[in-house]
Amino acid sequence: MCHLVVELVLGLYYQRWRPAKPKAVVMVVHGFGEHGGRYAHVAEHLAAHGYCVYIPDLRGHGRSPGQRGHIQEWSEYWYDLTFLRNFVESSEGPLPQFVYGHSLGSLVVLDFLVKQPPGLQGAILSGVLLEPGKVANPLLVATARLLSRYQPTLSLRLGLDARALSRDPAVVEAYRKDPLVHNRASVRWGNEVLNAIAVVKAQAKKIIDPLLILHGEADTINRVEGAHWLFREVSSTDKELRIYPGGYHEPHNDLQKAQVLHDITDWLERHL
Repeated sequence: MCHLVVELVLGLYYQRWRPAKPKAVVMVVHGFGEHGGRYAHVAEHLAAHGYCVYIPDLRGHGRSPGQRGHIQEWSEYWYDLTFLRNFVESSEGPLPQFVYGHSLGSLVVLDFLVKQPPGLQGAILSGVLLEPGKVANPLLVATARLLSRYQPTLSLRLGLDARALSRDPAVVEAYRKDPLVHNRASVRWGNEVLNAIAVVKAQAKKIIDPLLILHGEADTINRVEGAHWLFREVSSTDKELRIYPGGYHEPHNDLQKAQVLHDITDWLERHL
């Protein structure tokens, strides 16, 4: 197995895990304030099962350039994911393609699916960002709406509690000490995320791709009601929902992570 680190033409940092003879490609889109390196254990697990994995750091995150937690408009994420997919096709040829998004990444992927990109084998959505919890308090929402037009780059602390990520203290401690993690978002970013949630909710029935939805039952960052809503509303006839009892925000980093990794590879194998 070979682990390569390179940069996209767009300047986004990405990592690739590639087994000698991959049977499919999984593109992973991480959550807010973090970076692709936090998914190394997921990528290594998938690569050991024959999957080539690409994980970019979103703009304004990790080792990629840009103001931390800022975008001018939501379409920038769509453009980056579209470019990544085209890059993967040119690099890996006709291998089957899957996309996996967690939290903010789940919203990026859902918006991508609403636009009905052809040729994907399916999507995995984790910690679905459709019903934000404590972070989306009314004061922050009102501030984002009001100032987005006039001071779009104004940066605020989201107040995300690292203890809500996982019941594993080691995961929480590693997150707190990670120099590539940040907890700031611009008011424009907040406004664009709220608008993207509204668009996905209005157009969810356009989604027809095979889906695997993963969510922690006790997630206070993105409430589990969003995962249930998505499962009901999409038009996909091939869809599965896994709710992990007592689970927190990051299923792949929580106490049941071995089961989560098994569920992911089992679903991928059944959709090749």
